[in-house]
Order: sequence, then structure tokens, then C-alpha cells
Amino acid sequence: MTNTTQITEVIGIERMGEVALIRIDNPPVNAISHAARVGFQGAVEQLNADPAVKVIAIYAAGRTFIAGADIREFGKPSAAPILPDVCTTLENSDKPLVSVLHGTTLGGGLELALSTHARIAIEGLKLGLPEVLLGILPGAGGTQRLPRLIGIPAALEMITTGRHIPATEALELGLVDRITTGDPREVAISAANDVLTGALTTRRTGLLETKPDDAALTAMSDKLQNGHLFSPLKCVEAIAASTGELTDGLILERRLFTECLNSPQSAGLIHAFFSERAVAKIPEAKATPREIATIGVIGGGTMGSGIATSALLAGLSVVLTEVADEALQRGIATITKNLEGAVKRGKLRAEKYDATLAALSASTDMGTLASADIVIEAVYEDMAVKKEIFAKLDSICKQGAVLATNTSYLDINEIGSATNRPEDVIGLHFFSPAHVMRLLEVVVADSTAPEVTATGFALAKRLRKIAVRAGVCDGFIGNRILAHYKMVADYLVMDGASPQDVDEALEGFGFAMGPFKVGDLAGLDIGWATRKRKAATRSSDERYIPISDRICENGWFGRKTGKGFYVYDGKTATPNPEVANIINAERLKAGVPVQVFAHDEIVDRYMTAMISEATRVLEDGIAQRPIDVDAVFLFGYGFPRHRGGPLHYADTIGATELVRRIKAYAGEDPHYWQVPKLLEKMAADGSTFADMNKGA
Repeated sequence: MTNTTQITEVIGIERMGEVALIRIDNPPVNAISHAARVGFQGAVEQLNADPAVKVIAIYAAGRTFIAGADIREFGKPSAAPILPDVCTTLENSDKPLVSVLHGTTLGGGLELALSTHARIAIEGLKLGLPEVLLGILPGAGGTQRLPRLIGIPAALEMITTGRHIPATEALELGLVDRITTGDPREVAISAANDVLTGALTTRRTGLLETKPDDAALTAMSDKLQNGHLFSPLKCVEAIAASTGELTDGLILERRLFTECLNSPQSAGLIHAFFSERAVAKIPEAKATPREIATIGVIGGGTMGSGIATSALLAGLSVVLTEVADEALQRGIATITKNLEGAVKRGKLRAEKYDATLAALSASTDMGTLASADIVIEAVYEDMAVKKEIFAKLDSICKQGAVLATNTSYLDINEIGSATNRPEDVIGLHFFSPAHVMRLLEVVVADSTAPEVTATGFALAKRLRKIAVRAGVCDGFIGNRILAHYKMVADYLVMDGASPQDVDEALEGFGFAMGPFKVGDLAGLDIGWATRKRKAATRSSDERYIPISDRICENGWFGRKTGKGFYVYDGKTATPNPEVANIINAERLKAGVPVQVFAHDEIVDRYMTAMISEATRVLEDGIAQRPIDVDAVFLFGYGFPRHRGGPLHYADTIGATELVRRIKAYAGEDPHYWQVPKLLEKMAADGSTFADMNKGA
């Protein structure tokens, strides 16, 4: 006879003779919320007090076992019982306790499972302890119990990377006891009965011994020394303690967890985590997106091919067009190579490769775009060319088709004016390589219909990209800010720093590459073309640095030509000695006295310039909120994730200090260094960018 009891709104128990089940039902991901913690604690205590119950099994309703903590509790004091205490209660259960894991078992969910006496995986399961990605470490026994099950080397790799592992690997490591198929409840009943009959062995993880491995601990510590992150090294320290008594290890783990949680890095990483969700909150969120099955892409170059690849990987049909057959064939070849690379990286299953490539059709006839639900133009940055294309699309495309441009800078309103349906026109600014980079700026023009904006966001989600809403201006959010702070990098070089000094300083701050290496990678000719385009409107008060122009005039465009600020030999980059001659000549011509800049001063000027223009982007309404600016730079410009984005980082400096810096720098160049009105207001009233994100 079955007897059911609800412990809390998310935890229930079911008794059936000698077997009892604990069920969590906390959609959408069964987060280990306060109600779940109270429920687990109460359920185990009740069932241990019931003499009829001989074995307990835990399972979850829905599509997954516990996928981690409840994000609504982030940043708030934890209400008792805290998860470490719940895990101890489970492990100390007098009656054998089995957990049945399916879907995605992460973080606190895996720590809870580690505290049970056996773990059954359902096929398709993925497990992980990703806390390091939030600047913390597993704080409920993960660093102590995992090494006891799988050994120190494997535990180090899992915990310091946050990698998710499949059930098959978990079984090989000894993390789970068996893999099966079936409904989680039925599997739980079967596993419990196996415990009763002796077919499934149970054991307390905390009683197992961890085999010491000083060599693995030292190797991992050495590997992490040159990184920017604080928490991975703390993970190593905690794992090292797993060879001792469990109680002592848990105390150390909790202390290290708290140190990490209170660090600026954790605050930055948690802010970055929330930014992925916050950017989806747009004014047009309630509009109904248009259906998209077929995408037209105009242009088979690097961007067009990347966009087409991204769409194909998302299961969409793609129609690619080019003006000439030779260019079309190059585009097809690039897409084919991209898909082959996706197979090698595990992003596309080999058996799906042929069908994915077959979803691509290509033509030099733009008329083939007539059936496309959305057309994305990805030709070079020339307003006249883009307007000509959109005028043609107006007559070719079906009613209701979305007409998108991948322009990086140009005015979407002007492009839309070439059609009789500007409400269908939008900017979709992908970042190169488009099938890899996660950011997509959705640029909303004055006439863009709400459902078209919603369609841009729906497409981004399907392509697994982070969409950020942007207004129309030269460069939108990211490139407008980039154009400004890149100037300060040029000023630093003209005034005494070398390009290598600047790159090294910014890489020390946490960027994967400094601005001059990035320029070489992107192609120096791109910035050169932009500068020439904007030359006619450049203010006579602007301090213009021609060093990059002189480099480009030599035909040195960076990696693609083998030379730029650096000389490239395969993957090796060394400073281009001829650039130093160009810099010295331009300094001499301008009569500039050479200064010495410490790395800290380089970072301060660079970041202050970035924050200044980001603030003006907010003032102008180009970005909705500071967190949108942060997301653009985190996912499109390589901003150090642990610093949370430029405006999150700005709050760590403070508006008062930023205003002081700008005023001090203005003594050298009052045209460039101007205090944004918003920043001046913030310094006066003590407000922060975080205040503007509230409710995001």
C-alpha cells in the first residue's frame, strides 16, 4: 500500500512497504531552494524514524535532477538549514539512501547526490561542479567527497574547470554506480529493491579514504599560477584536505568558500552570469516573433559564411547568394570547412553532417531569396551598396520577411529608407567568427516593428547567442565604445608606451589579447577604412594619431598579411621592429615629449576611457541599462569575465574617482577627456551603475 506525504511545497515522500521515495518537484530545474533544503532535511528525519522503512531513494520530477542552487537566492543570506548541513543529514542517514540522477545534475545537486550511499544514472545524464565559473568553490562537501570517490587527479580536473561530464565517464570514474534507462520514479523503486536484496551495494562516501597525490596537486597549482582567477587555487587547497578527516575538510572547505564568495572576482562572475538573462528583458519582449525556417544570407565572405554556418548548426535552411560564382564557391567551401570543424569539436554529430550541409542552397540569383523568412545582408561596409541591396530585397522578398543588415557601424534608418517597409528592417550585428562568437547586437531602428525586434531575439536564442538590444548610432554599443577607447591606446603609444607595453598591461588586467594584437587579428585595414570614412566629419579639435595609417600604407594589415604591429610566424608573434621606426618618426614630427607609463597607469587610462564612452552610450539611450553594456563587452569583446564588464568594474572604482581621473587627464587633452553628465551626477549623489540595473 502506498502512503504519500508532502513535507514542503517542493518535497514529498512516498512509502511502499520497506521502500520509501523522496521526490523533488521544483520546476523548471529542481533548484535546491530553501523549501527544498527544509524538505530534504525533514523527509530524511521522518523516514529514519519510521521502523517500517528499510531503504530510501531520492528522485526528481521533470526534465532533470537538481541543476544547482536557486539563483533567486544569490546574494542573500542563506536561511537554515544550509546545504552542507542537509548533505550531512543525508550521509548520516541510518537507512541506506540511493539517488537517481537524470538530465543535468550540477553544483549543489551533485553535492547532495555525493552525500547519498549510491548513485544511479539514467542515460543522457551530465554531471558537474561548475561553481568555479562563479568565482567560488563547491561549498557543500564537493571538494571533500568527490576525491574520495574518483581520486584527486580527476576531482582536480572536474572542479577547477567546472566541466560537465557524461554518465559514461562518471561510471568509469566511479562517480555513479550504474547507468540505466527508464522513468526516474520506477528506477528509484528498482534501485531501492536492489539494495534490499543486496544486488546494489551502498556506502557512506565520507568514510572512504582519499589516496594522497601530492604530484597532482602541485602540478595543478603550478598550472593555475599564471591565471587571473582566485577560486581555482582555493579549490586545489580544499581538495588537498580530502585526505584527512571529513569533518576537518568540510570546515576548511566552508571557510575557503566564504573567502571566494566575498571576493570581487565572485561578484564580477555572478554579475556576468546574470547578464545573460537580464539582456532578454526588452520593451518588445511581449511581441510575438515571426516564424523562421529559412534564412537568406547575402555575401559569402567571412561574416556571411559564419552566419550561414551558425544557422545551419541551429537546424535552419540557408539560401546563400553572391554576385559572382567564384565568390559563391569560396563561400560554400568556407561553410563546408566550418561544419567539418564543428564535427571535430563535437558541436555537430558526424551522422548529421550530410543533412546539415544539404540544408544549404547557393545561387548568384537574388531571386532565390523570395521564400526566405529572414534575409541577412553581410556585404562590406558601404552605404550605397547596402541601400541598393535593400531596394532589391524590397521587390524580391515576401511580405512579412525580416530584412536584416549585419553592418558594424552604418545607420540602419538610412538603410531601411531604401525600402517601402522600414518596419521590417533591423540590424543584426554578428561578431567574427559568427559561428563561434556568442554576441549578437540587435539594432532597433526608428521604424522597426516590435515583432521584428522580438524575432531578432528569438533567432539569437535559436542560434545559442546572447542578444543585446542596441539603438542606432555610429558603431551601436560595442564599436562606438571601442572606437573611443582605442584612441587612448594610440595616445599612449604616441606619448611613450610601446604597443607591446599596452598589450601586456591589458593582458595583465585580464584581457586574453591586448588592443594591438586584437587589431592585427581582426585586420588593420578594417579600422583604416573606418577612419577614412569618418575623416570628413572629424573634429579639428581631435588629436589624430596616424601611426596605424602609416602601418597600413605599407600593406601590413596584421595576421592575414604576416605583418602588422607584430610579425607572425605561424602562431608565434614578435614585435614588428619596423613599427618602432614609424612610431619614432611620428613622435618626432609631432614634437611629442616621450613619457614613461607604468602598467597600472596604462590600465587606468584605457579603462577610464572605456567607462566614459560607455556612460555616454547610456546617456544617449543606445543601451538600455549598464548590464547591457557589460554583456556586449563580456560576450563580444573579450572583457575579463571575472571583472563583470566595464560598468560593473566602474562601480569598484567609484564615480568620484573616475571624475577625478578624467579632469586630471583633461589637462593634456580637454577635447578627448570630458566628464559625462551622468557620471558627474553619480559622483554628486553617490549612486552606482548597479542601482540602474535593479529590476533587470
